[in-house]
Amino acid sequence: MSNRQEQPLLNDWFQNHGITEVECLVSDLTGILKGKIMPAGKYLNGGRPRLPDSIFIQTVTGGYPDDEDIRFWNPAERDMELVPDPGAIYLVPWADDPTAQIIHDCYYLTGEPVELAPRHVLKRVLALYADRGWTPVIAPEVEFYLVKTNTDSDYPLEPPIGRTGRQESSRQSFSIDAVNEFDPLFEEMYDYCEAMNLDLDTLIHEEGAGQMEVNFQHGDPLALADQVVMFKRTLRETALRHGMYATFMAKPMANEPGSSMHIHQSLLDKEGHNVFAGDDGQPSRLFHHFIGGLQKYLPAAMPLLAPNVNSYRRLMRTDSSGSAPINVEWGMDNRTVGLRVPVSGAAATRVENRLAGADANPYLVMAASLACGYLGMLSQLEPRPPMTGSAWSGGHKLPDDIGPALDLLHGCQALADILGERFTHSYLAVKRAEHRAYFQVISSWEREHLLLRV
Repeated sequence: MSNRQEQPLLNDWFQNHGITEVECLVSDLTGILKGKIMPAGKYLNGGRPRLPDSIFIQTVTGGYPDDEDIRFWNPAERDMELVPDPGAIYLVPWADDPTAQIIHDCYYLTGEPVELAPRHVLKRVLALYADRGWTPVIAPEVEFYLVKTNTDSDYPLEPPIGRTGRQESSRQSFSIDAVNEFDPLFEEMYDYCEAMNLDLDTLIHEEGAGQMEVNFQHGDPLALADQVVMFKRTLRETALRHGMYATFMAKPMANEPGSSMHIHQSLLDKEGHNVFAGDDGQPSRLFHHFIGGLQKYLPAAMPLLAPNVNSYRRLMRTDSSGSAPINVEWGMDNRTVGLRVPVSGAAATRVENRLAGADANPYLVMAASLACGYLGMLSQLEPRPPMTGSAWSGGHKLPDDIGPALDLLHGCQALADILGERFTHSYLAVKRAEHRAYFQVISSWEREHLLLRV
C-alpha cells in the first residue's frame, strides 16, 4: 500500500481515537515485538519509520550467529521501511495517553519485501494458496501458565496465589472455580482484548496448575497470527498488573504439562465451500493429501513449531506431559495423535495440528503447517491409515531435540523453496547460535549429580 493510500485511513483512525503516540511493531523470528515509539504527528507526517534488517538474525539472547553461519548475510545491515497494515491497528488500552500499536510489514528501500520477516513468510505461503483459488481458514488455541513473579532464573516457577489465598496443588482440567480464582485478572484481560477487537472465543482451565487456554474464532490466517501476537503481549501486561507472570514457555515447570498452540485448519474454494469435504459429506481427496503432506514434511518443519531447547521437553512422553503428541499420526477425535480430526459436519471438516508449542512464532507456525499441507496436495500424497487407538505406544516419530530437528530442516529443500531460501538459512543460523549458547550454561542438575560423583 502506498503512502497516499495509507494516510487517509490512518488520519481518520487516529482522529477518531484521539491518538497522541504510536508504537510501530514488527515481529522478529522468535515472535518478540521490535520497533519504534513515535509521536502521532511525526508518524503521520514524517515518512515511514525505518529499522535495520539485522533484527531478523538476532537470537533470543540478543546475540547473532557466527560469521561462518551467515555467509549469505549482507553486513551492511540494510535499512527497511516499516509499512503499516491498516487491518492490524490496535489501541494500547493500558496506556495513560491514547496510544496506537500498529503491526507493520517490512520493505527494502528498493520496494522489495524483506523475505526474512515472519509476517512475509506467512503471506508468501498464503499467496501460493490464492494462486490456486484456495483460502485457508485457521483457528488457534493457545495455552499459557500464570505463575508467581520470579526474579531468580535459577529458582523453579510456582503457581500463583488466587482469590482464596492458596496455590493450586492438583490438576483441575476444565474447572470453572479454578478459572474464577483469577477473575480480576481475566476480567481486565477481556476488557483489554475487547478494546483491541481481538476475537477471543473461550477461556478454559487446562491440565496444569495455573494453566489456561484461550481459543480464537476461526478466520484469516494472517489476521489470526496478528491477534495471537497481540494477545500474548496483552496477557503479559495484564498479569504484571496483577502481580503475576504469564508465560508461554512450552514447558515452564518440570512436573506440569507443557503449553501448546493447536492450529485448526480448513480450506475454502472460490465459492466458499470447504474443499476438505466431498459432495457426500465425507473427507475429500484434498483433505487426505493435505494430511499426507503434514505427515511427510512436519518432522522437518519442527524447528518452526518447536523453536527452542525447552520446546522438546513438552514433547517427551512422561507422566507430566499431559496429552502432548509425539508423532505425526492422524485420527478421528483422537488426542493421542499429532493430527486430530474433530467430529464435525461437512462444512467444518478440518485438521487440528497439535504439534506446535505456545512458545512458537504464530506467523511461522501457520506458514509451516500450511506449507506442509500444500506440498501434500500438490504431490497428491496419501496419508497412512488413521489411528483408532493410542498412538503413544508407537514410539517417538518426531525429532527429540532441537539439534536433530535443525538437521532435518536443513535437508528439506521442498520447504526451503516455499518458505524462502534466505529465510530458511537465516532461521537455521539463528537457532544453531541459540543452541550453542544453551550448551555453554551448566545446569543445577549437572552440579547436583555430577560435581562430587564423577
